[in-house]
Amino acid sequence: MLKAIPFMQFRGGSSKGLFFLSQDLPEDKEAIKRTVLLAMEGTTEGDPRQIDGLGGAHSLTSKAAVVGPSTHPDADVDYLFLQVVVGKGQVSTGQTCGNILAGVAPFAIETALVKASEPVTRVRVNMLNTGGICEVLVETPDGQVNYAGIASIDGVPGTAAPIICNYLDVAGSTCGALLPTGNVLDVVDGHQLTCIDNGMPVVLLRAADFGLSGYESVEDLSKNLELKAKIEQIRLKVGPLMNLGEVAQKTVPKMCLIAPPLQGGILHTRMFIPHVVHDAIGVLAAISVATAVVVLGSIAEGIARLPNSDTQLFSIEHPSGECSVQLDYELMEGKIVMKKAGVLRTARLLSRGEMFF
Repeated sequence: MLKAIPFMQFRGGSSKGLFFLSQDLPEDKEAIKRTVLLAMEGTTEGDPRQIDGLGGAHSLTSKAAVVGPSTHPDADVDYLFLQVVVGKGQVSTGQTCGNILAGVAPFAIETALVKASEPVTRVRVNMLNTGGICEVLVETPDGQVNYAGIASIDGVPGTAAPIICNYLDVAGSTCGALLPTGNVLDVVDGHQLTCIDNGMPVVLLRAADFGLSGYESVEDLSKNLELKAKIEQIRLKVGPLMNLGEVAQKTVPKMCLIAPPLQGGILHTRMFIPHVVHDAIGVLAAISVATAVVVLGSIAEGIARLPNSDTQLFSIEHPSGECSVQLDYELMEGKIVMKKAGVLRTARLLSRGEMFF
């Protein structure tokens, strides 16, 4: 007999995933991973087509969220993110996802984990993968989640209601420090780079140092096997330096090639996540990249174009547009202290029902 588990499917930001209540899944994390793998691919052996599962055969559509009552005194719900490594029979919980997080608050309201208020509901999300709290603001007129609106984000067609995500105290949440190696600049395999973790471990490198403009298409970079091998070699060496240990089987750190902006932003980026070239940029990766720009002496110096001093809004350019990040920080004794980072996202409930496996 097939087993049935209730689920909802949300588009969160520029990603898509399956959302489960924690009470409907096993307590053991490995058992949760196996269940999500079966849901997404239909097998634990790995199928890049995901023909017997609910996945979309792409890293951005092979994600899941497990949400339940919070164990944290300052949060309303706990959120565990799971990334299926497409076709490898693997599921990673070594990172969180800011795009999928945009769907957590609507899911919590839809499932009555959180009671809606009018006209906006604030949901404080405890991010189990990395630690840290995200305050999410959702429009809820008449006590119902509003999905329709005029907000737009690059990488997603059409418009929707805005969802504001304010990340609180996420600096060093995965690596233990905003600058995990203790240095603003490091050199690995002859390449200067900056390692940073403001919610997502990211390694920034100059595109020009690899003989690139930084504006190459995702398709062209994906075909450049020599480049991908060089970047992966650097990633494997820098992982232990970032307190991440052996990263060969991990999805962090992300690797980011940077170039001067083209469309009024502060930087132009190409993100490797880590073995696939991103069509856009992840939310928390964008926050980490923006943070690197304000760190004096980072790899971004001389490339980034800082915004007007009156604003703390940073536009990160990517292959399909831009992602704007609001940074709230201050300088103390020459060091940056991050207080809060905010981004605008949208989300939409796509389906609900039972998943059979």
